[in-house]
Amino acid sequence: MTARSTRAAHNLAIIRVLTCLMFLMFAMTSDAVGSVIPNIIAEFHLSMKAASAFQYAPMTAMAVGALLLGFLADRLGRKQTIIIGLALYGAGSALFALGSTFGQFVALLALEGLGVSVFKTGALALVGDVSDSTTQHTALMNLLEGFFGIGSIIGPAIVAVLLTHGLSWKWLYVIAAGVCALLVVLAMIAEYPPAHPGERPPVGLLPTLTLLRDPYALAFSGLISLYVAVEVAIYVWMPTYLGFYHGPLIRLVPYALTAFFVLRASGRLLGAWVLSRFSWATALGLLSVAIFGCFAGSLAGGARAGLILLPLSGLFMSVIYPTINSKGISGFPKSEHGRVSGLLLAFTAVAAALAPFAMGAVSDAYHSPKYGFVLATGFALLLALGLGVNALTGAATRRLHRMEQSEYVPAPSAP
Repeated sequence: MTARSTRAAHNLAIIRVLTCLMFLMFAMTSDAVGSVIPNIIAEFHLSMKAASAFQYAPMTAMAVGALLLGFLADRLGRKQTIIIGLALYGAGSALFALGSTFGQFVALLALEGLGVSVFKTGALALVGDVSDSTTQHTALMNLLEGFFGIGSIIGPAIVAVLLTHGLSWKWLYVIAAGVCALLVVLAMIAEYPPAHPGERPPVGLLPTLTLLRDPYALAFSGLISLYVAVEVAIYVWMPTYLGFYHGPLIRLVPYALTAFFVLRASGRLLGAWVLSRFSWATALGLLSVAIFGCFAGSLAGGARAGLILLPLSGLFMSVIYPTINSKGISGFPKSEHGRVSGLLLAFTAVAAALAPFAMGAVSDAYHSPKYGFVLATGFALLLALGLGVNALTGAATRRLHRMEQSEYVPAPSAP
């Protein structure tokens, strides 16, 4: 191996570590919200709908940032975009140490969400830069989401340890700020692959939204929204829903969310193996039916069934989000991956903001979190129908095959 190839391999390793840790760090705070919400409800005397601001405020900011700033990854480059995003996220997290009111915390979460929208679009575009095929792109996305799953376990665990020792949940965000500082250093020293040739991307909201004229972009935006609506139902409202359970399995209730995150993370780390042996479209269609079965069973059997089935749904959810995200991005030229990533991230964030808010509003209206899960079961049904149509038609697979030929064919070696 030459010195140049050794250096290239070293830089690629740094980039992979950096990207994996970015996903882990973001998950530490975003997926701990289910553990935080019961505490802020008690601390600030909030309704479920009001408390859901801890979810929809950062997600709304993320959606706005992804739509307005998604072009930065293509215009400024991946490195500058990632550093800017990490700096915003780190600042918002560090300032939690000084916050004391519900309004202040919501504002800081919005700043965090804006930062995530910037660094995550840069990271998602970077995945395409270091992938040699759409299959490798999907495998790397599943690996990244596996680290996201690990962060989802770490975040609630940190909250539990903080509360056990009489400390405030807000120190979770300060800890995340420390991790973010390390990532800024890694982002600065890493050498990134050269930009892909193409026209300079247009700036602003309208050019990003025009992507929706493409049926492919529209379909994947809808699929990713439905999936996120189903997933956030678990990590935002399941702890509250199961809090009303008082049966013989009550000792399992505190571990239900952890079980969900462990099963989701385990499945994501195995995602590349699963997708290498089965058609991605068929696998996602079958897994979505299993998710719907878990939600429907939890309604039919009540909270006792939900205590088992809702965490189990994490295993079936594991590869769906990273695969939808990867296939949606891979269906476009690499020079547009920043803008496409921004669009899909925006739909992710909008769904993550509106779905739990709607569930909270429905639960308040009918005086029980069960009715919020009726709504979530409807989302699960629509997701299963959408992925089923995708598997039967094969339209997305044909599009990806064409893009494979034009964007991922390795350059010929020198004679």
